[in-house]
Amino acid sequence: MTAPLDRRLGLVGSVAVGMSAMIGAGLFVVFPPAVSAAGDGLLIALTIAAVVAACNAISSARLARRHAVAGGTYVYGREQLGPLWGYLAGWSFIAGKVASCAAMAFALGSYLWPDHARLGALAAVAVFTAVNLAGVEKSAAVSIPLVAGVVAIVVVAVVAMSSGGTAPSPDLPTSSGGVLEAAGLLFFAFAGYARLATLGEEVREPARTIPRAIAVTFVLVLGLYTAAALALLHVLGPAGLADSVRPFVSGVKAADADGLVPLVLVAAALAAGGALLSLMLGVSRTTLAMARDGHLPRGLAAVSVRTRVPHAAEIAVAVVVAALICFGDLVTSVAFSSFCVLIYYAIANASAWTLDRAAVPRLVAVLGLIGCTALALSLPASTILVGAIVVATGGALYALRRR
Repeated sequence: MTAPLDRRLGLVGSVAVGMSAMIGAGLFVVFPPAVSAAGDGLLIALTIAAVVAACNAISSARLARRHAVAGGTYVYGREQLGPLWGYLAGWSFIAGKVASCAAMAFALGSYLWPDHARLGALAAVAVFTAVNLAGVEKSAAVSIPLVAGVVAIVVVAVVAMSSGGTAPSPDLPTSSGGVLEAAGLLFFAFAGYARLATLGEEVREPARTIPRAIAVTFVLVLGLYTAAALALLHVLGPAGLADSVRPFVSGVKAADADGLVPLVLVAAALAAGGALLSLMLGVSRTTLAMARDGHLPRGLAAVSVRTRVPHAAEIAVAVVVAALICFGDLVTSVAFSSFCVLIYYAIANASAWTLDRAAVPRLVAVLGLIGCTALALSLPASTILVGAIVVATGGALYALRRR
């Protein structure tokens, strides 16, 4: 029998973990590919992604009240829909978030050591694995200053860009298909609250704390993303934003605020680091839950007697992420991660639909399920194909195990 985890996180620590993941996952990564797909429809795409994410957040909060244990939708799907659905949720989460870890590590390496980005990414994985192995309380303690520093710098940059001149660049055309694809990519930016659901055994009063943390995190991050998108569009225009490799750097330069460039680079590095920290934390907890149930090697369920963290799962995740870094492509990783996480949340919404017969919660769950499906199918065909193969592989492994 495996040992339980310690409940150390409160509301502030939980919000910090979620915000560090959401800000790092999206703010410095997804706007250029999203505007390339949506053109003038970027804000429409952001709204669609936010609505789908809000439905998912509500469903996740309802499920967290009922099932206050580690594992997130892996547990929810298993308990509400059956073992196969829980397994597919956990499999999709791990696949998508491992890709996210590789992308965030690569982004961090690019900012800190541009001439040796892959080596820097590997070093980042090693450092944050050590932090997570030291215990979730220390991970949360690192997340809080990371979030505070990043938000402060981003707000200053947004104010500078908003007061800058309007971009002279021509607009890009808008297409409905492109808007949906952009919404699917932007959904990647809202997926941080998934890490909150996977911390069910390490949060004090989880039935109360997790839903509140999800709501607070979602509102704060949506406001920040909207302000950032408006400022970037104002100073760069859709075409300029689409062509920018480092949009915030380009934005402050266009606003004649070159002095902010070093701060923006620091914020981007801190955000990517915070995202990597939370991502690895969440993936390891889902790995722990699946290993406890025998869906992954049971050795991965080992919990350190001294630190009370799932050290075997942490190390295994780090090894897989390190292996992927050498082949990682940021935009492709974002798209693949979005596809897998949308599958994960589709199962979450289906699970929430079974909780009770109340009309409004069931309507939210149905809207979330439809939204997740539509956004997943709007992503590039290559992403859908690879994602479908990965999910199907998970289903096949489950069937083989059941024999």
